[in-house]
Amino acid sequence: MLGKTAGGLLWLFRYMERSENLARLVETGQRIALTRPDRAESEWTSVLETAWARSGYEEDHDEVTGEQVIDWLLRSRDNPASVINCVENARMNARLVRTALTREVWEAVNECWMTLCDALSRKITAKELPRILGLIKQRSAFVRGSLHGTMLRNDIYDFARLGTFMERADATARLLDVKYYVLLPTASGVGSSLDNAQWEVILRSVSAEGAFRMVHGRVRRAQDIAKFLILDKRQPRSLAFCYGKIGDNLAYLESDYGVRLPSHDLVEDIRRDLDRATIEGIFDQGLHEFLQEFLRRNTELAAQVEQDYRFSQ
Repeated sequence: MLGKTAGGLLWLFRYMERSENLARLVETGQRIALTRPDRAESEWTSVLETAWARSGYEEDHDEVTGEQVIDWLLRSRDNPASVINCVENARMNARLVRTALTREVWEAVNECWMTLCDALSRKITAKELPRILGLIKQRSAFVRGSLHGTMLRNDIYDFARLGTFMERADATARLLDVKYYVLLPTASGVGSSLDNAQWEVILRSVSAEGAFRMVHGRVRRAQDIAKFLILDKRQPRSLAFCYGKIGDNLAYLESDYGVRLPSHDLVEDIRRDLDRATIEGIFDQGLHEFLQEFLRRNTELAAQVEQDYRFSQ
């Protein structure tokens, strides 16, 4: 496969996953802000920091408000990482790799773009916001479903899945980090009703509340929730689950091409460290420090895959 085709596939699905994760982040910000109405500005600032969008936002805005942050993250053309720009970039990459996609995948991407261009063409009211966020997540799921249901399990599929799970791991780590580092920087709040409510919001934001209850019952401890979203290999948005899939798809590429590359060693190191980790050790190390190191290594792996498979050629 040409490197440009591999890169186009990976980025198509990174952008689709990113659009969904931005919707989840906005939903999380809105719910957490409701639990702390006296500090709503700091909550929305933390959402901007999580999305790596604060500097761009502050260049265009004098103050931080929920309405403006939502508009910036979902529909601003001036924000390169907004949902509308992510969906447009996904469609551009889909056009680049059109011959590698089934008709169903291409149509799902194209319909996603048309639907969201219409939905995000005007300012979103507070009443409309839940419906719009649900629509973004739904359209991303349609693209993912068409991939699963129609694509041959070959190198094309592997690069698409790499994009999905690299982006998803990044998003889960950032959601956890914004909760425990930005939103609750002091130990005095740990275990309080406010702390527990915020952790429940995080579970809902990754559609994991029911799954968590199935595993851990109705008692929600911060340590159990963090373990579920970091180390539980059954939870499809956990870091361990994502890296299990990334490792599998890179192993399939190694087998298909008959070449072992530095990215294969790097992903094995990350998987091994996640396998050996305990939640007690992570909290002793510092959850923020652990997540920041994970994000650094995830970015390093993405750059190594790009280099190994020559995306620029």
